[in-house]
Amino acid sequence: MPNDLRTAGESVPLNWDAVRAYLANHGLTLDSDPPPRQFAGGLANLNYLIHLNGQPAVLRRPPMGELPAGAYDMAREFRILSRLPDALPFIARGLHLCDDPTIIGQRFQIIEYRPGLVIREHMPPELANRPEIGARLSKMLLETIVAIHAVDTKAVGLDDLGRPEGFLARGVSGWRKRGLAAKEDGTDALHRDVGAWLDRHIVPDGKPGLLHNDFKLNNIIIDPDTFAPRAVVDWDQGTRGDPLFDFATLLSYWTHADDPWAMHDMEQMPSVEGCFGARQDAVAAYGRLSGRDMSDFLFYRVLALYKLSVIFLQLGLRYRMGATTEPRYAPLTGIGTGILEFTHEIAQGRAF
Repeated sequence: MPNDLRTAGESVPLNWDAVRAYLANHGLTLDSDPPPRQFAGGLANLNYLIHLNGQPAVLRRPPMGELPAGAYDMAREFRILSRLPDALPFIARGLHLCDDPTIIGQRFQIIEYRPGLVIREHMPPELANRPEIGARLSKMLLETIVAIHAVDTKAVGLDDLGRPEGFLARGVSGWRKRGLAAKEDGTDALHRDVGAWLDRHIVPDGKPGLLHNDFKLNNIIIDPDTFAPRAVVDWDQGTRGDPLFDFATLLSYWTHADDPWAMHDMEQMPSVEGCFGARQDAVAAYGRLSGRDMSDFLFYRVLALYKLSVIFLQLGLRYRMGATTEPRYAPLTGIGTGILEFTHEIAQGRAF
């Protein structure tokens, strides 16, 4: 049994009879054997390994329950995945979009299946204690995100994706509002201080490029022999905007051994365990590879890390409000506040 698949009992159930009937009406046969199985990992979108006409594919749908406006946009992601493979070999192609939310309660899509290695919160045992692997993975991450940012969006029909003008200003105001809505009691001053710092230090938008918006190691399916990317996944937040913000998002997951506890407890990328390079070195390398000016990078660093803190607070709020009872959501509010505190330290120049 593949170790990245949940057991049948652990998988979130879907109405597979409804899916099968819908696909049959579109000339596709959902095989019963082997049965669909949910992939492990992730706190949001649900992904299932299915077989269509005898070939493996991935069915992807948003999380259960009420969704924030504009979040988990399957149609946006499908549009990207149906066009971006023409420019980048490491993009799994979108095969079909179900735009009818009545079939299983939300829109869903079917994507090409790309097998490979997914490194989640810990390094696989076979790669542990091999410092050279960390250097190779660090290099792969930087080269891959630079390649994404270099895509000619007009050439692949994505030049009208998103709203690049005012991207950073909308980001500051939007994440400030979301942060106050999801905050932990007693943290108002922290949110206000970080938000005021962002308002004071905002920079002009850089030349727009294609953004993944959640680029990190566990969103890459890797060739286990060469460590090259076979597929960059999770494009439901993809847009166009300032690429330095996208890079700063990657860096927000890139932990150091002496980072505060929350940065380790979020368990998003095993950069300490895997002996990745230092964040400062990653910034310098990205600047060299992309040719972009990194002199105002502190603003992007603070905004991306504040966004990360708010995302954890939003997930934690689901637990606090009873929208989910999954135990793994229980510590997320504390982690979000801990990341917020670290963000404040960075804004004050006491950390990076």
